[in-house]
Amino acid sequence: MADLLKKPFGTHGKVHEITPQSAGWRYVGFSLYRIRAGETVGEATGDCEVILVMVEGKATINAAGKDWGELGERMNVFEKTPPHCLYVPNGKDWEATATTDCTIAVCQAPGKGGHEARKIGPDGIELTQRGEGVNTRYINNIAMEAEDYCDSLLVTEVFTPAGHWSSFPSHRHDEDDFPRITYLEETYYHRINAEGGWGIQRVYTDDLSLNETMAVYNGDVVCVPRGHHPCGAPHGFEMYYLNVMAGPRRNWRFVPAPEVEHMF
Repeated sequence: MADLLKKPFGTHGKVHEITPQSAGWRYVGFSLYRIRAGETVGEATGDCEVILVMVEGKATINAAGKDWGELGERMNVFEKTPPHCLYVPNGKDWEATATTDCTIAVCQAPGKGGHEARKIGPDGIELTQRGEGVNTRYINNIAMEAEDYCDSLLVTEVFTPAGHWSSFPSHRHDEDDFPRITYLEETYYHRINAEGGWGIQRVYTDDLSLNETMAVYNGDVVCVPRGHHPCGAPHGFEMYYLNVMAGPRRNWRFVPAPEVEHMF
């Protein structure tokens, strides 16, 4: 069985740390901090660029030699308000001091020195609908292809209503053949809006050489190295996920699974 499902390794401090080395790939890194008011965390970006996403709570942030003040607004991710984020280039430092209990995601990919540090959101991020019927979900685009904020990173939030599917119809982005398809590694940081609630994520290739179906719980991360990767939320369990993607070029092009090609 592929080791695609990552459980948090605690409830306080750094609770996730996925690196290209630990994931067995080349581009995407993802970490998550859960800290209490008054606590400080920070890192050097090294050869990576990062987007700090204030998933929940508020913190004052210093990064790239500048005081960015207090970032954050929503206290529960399921408020669905636009997130406060900060882009930090490679070769810089960042430090966050929590002013409330907070959850901070650190989205990482190779940096090339092509962009300056900047705030992202909440202005300019608008919750938008994608799909129809029980395939309807709602998107907060943080830094996708249309936003020229980064060298490598593609980052977005998705809210999937209870009883709905997401990242569906099934599609893959695991070949470097632009413009037909691009190679993008991907992480999904999941949250479930119900005590003990869960969702489903499947990761599979056309030939089923990779074919894993996982129950995801609040706080889990799923790594998608290749293949299709739909997820579903049972009735009563609303699902949130934060997507981080990166590859050799910053474009999102995908190919549908043969069984759903007629849906595109």
